[in-house]
Amino acid sequence: MLKKLLLFVVISISFWGKAQQCPDLLAPTNGATNVAVDTAISWEAVDGVPAYIIDLGTYPGGDDILSNQNVSNLATYQPPKGLPENTEIFVTITLFFFNQSDIVCNSQSFITETLTSAPACTQMTFPTDMAIDVNPASTISWEYTYGAIGYFVSLGTMSGGTDIVNNFDVGNNLSFNPPGDLPSEQTIHVTITPYNNIGVALGCASESFTTSEVSPLPSCTNMIYPQNGEINVPLSPVLEWNAVSGATGYRITIGSTPNSSDILNNATFFTNSTPVLNFVPNQTFFITIVPFNDAGPAQVCTQESFSTLLGCGPYLDLASGEFVTLNPGIDFPETLSFCENESPLIITSDDSADGYRWYQIDQFDNETVISQTQEVSIQENGRYRYEAYNLVSQSGNIIECPSTQEFTVVSSEAPVITRLRVAGNGIDQLQITVEVSGDGEYEYAVDNRDGPYSDNNTFSNLEPGTHTFYVRDKSGCGIVEERFVQDLTLEGFPKFFTPNGDNINDFWQFIQPPNGEFVVLQSIRIFNRYGHFLKEISQNSQGWDGNFQGRPLPAGDYWFHAVDESNREIKGHFSLKR
Repeated sequence: MLKKLLLFVVISISFWGKAQQCPDLLAPTNGATNVAVDTAISWEAVDGVPAYIIDLGTYPGGDDILSNQNVSNLATYQPPKGLPENTEIFVTITLFFFNQSDIVCNSQSFITETLTSAPACTQMTFPTDMAIDVNPASTISWEYTYGAIGYFVSLGTMSGGTDIVNNFDVGNNLSFNPPGDLPSEQTIHVTITPYNNIGVALGCASESFTTSEVSPLPSCTNMIYPQNGEINVPLSPVLEWNAVSGATGYRITIGSTPNSSDILNNATFFTNSTPVLNFVPNQTFFITIVPFNDAGPAQVCTQESFSTLLGCGPYLDLASGEFVTLNPGIDFPETLSFCENESPLIITSDDSADGYRWYQIDQFDNETVISQTQEVSIQENGRYRYEAYNLVSQSGNIIECPSTQEFTVVSSEAPVITRLRVAGNGIDQLQITVEVSGDGEYEYAVDNRDGPYSDNNTFSNLEPGTHTFYVRDKSGCGIVEERFVQDLTLEGFPKFFTPNGDNINDFWQFIQPPNGEFVVLQSIRIFNRYGHFLKEISQNSQGWDGNFQGRPLPAGDYWFHAVDESNREIKGHFSLKR
């Protein structure tokens, strides 16, 4: 009869993220002091983390300096406006994942330096000095300067003038949007004066630009596809955004980090869509679209982001808010066994999947397909691999989403008990080891066929007497038993002898019990109380006369060790009396 093993596999949509190690700060290190206020913060890169989110604050877990800044998968961040002086800065790094909960790491901190001088002057970044045809509605921006905690801005129609804006404190910002449009077709002089707690920058020169005619700037736009925050975006999508009335074109920047432009760098398009080829899978991309016309670019447009497809998942189900995977769930054992007299082994999988494959693996790790159905017949021991897969349509292609498990097949057979090895003194305790042969994994029990069974084949502290030992094959290939009868000490060996030459009880020897089991002994060995070997006698000899090397031994207790023809062992003691 063939033995058929049915494996029931239950699909379970659950995802277990690998344990992640929160990174240590590399620069500045945790606990560092006298750190420059313009420092770049870096930390250890963590394998398998798609992105990092960083918060900076003046207390553990705080975000009063920087809140929830996604820096993609770069393990570094440069605060664009510097850091406050003589302050303990707490850095909180969050490991961002698509397929599991984010891991918020414990805050680490460092203390910034104490400044000893006022900041230096800065320089405009937009418009640049001496620029022409600048839209009167433009926002003015400038570079961060070391040690500054704020900036005064003056605007005028003459060098150093303040007739438009007079020394306005914009705080710790790097841009200023004038309260109204600037005068058209006129030179505008800009004076930016950084300051900190020590004082203001001295001698900052005015920069200037010339405005154009009054013309409305276009407004900003936003993405239609993919939408901001969307995931599972194909690797070669057609990007589309809302058309802006009055815009001549659009300048697009796409980067793999918020501050990079490694995909597109300010590329110009004159329609509101464009195809992009070969994004990297399972990554977040950051996109900024700036409409423009003859008056200039739209001002302060917001960056958006999207993430490319994850292959077989996990995917975010927008309806449920949960992640799902397209791989079938399997729960397959690493080892299977069968009885040698009942081969072949038939395995049937009840997994819910679109397809199945079974592979045999040779000693060189080469794989051979042996079945492409739910059932496989295995004839021999060895390594195998089971695979269940689903077919998924994705971006116009059919892909396989597999789940797999390598397993080993071993054969087994019923055990054979070769020996019951006995230890102990034979009087008040026994220790018996069950020795077996056979090709299988076995477990052992004593005096009860139903167990309990144990992997330990040695039984200690047994009561003297008769015991039955059971050995069971773990693969169900059979149970064998053997009975042990222990009664040698009770009747067979004298408790004492008197070697005094009166021909009465002068020798110590085993006596066959008149009504008991007939016993044949292989050997009887005699020891003193220190365990020193004295004499070995045979069952058919006269026995021991109490002498060692021709000299009589003193009265006292002596020990014996006897082994019968069934390899049963017994130990005991007796007295020599004079």
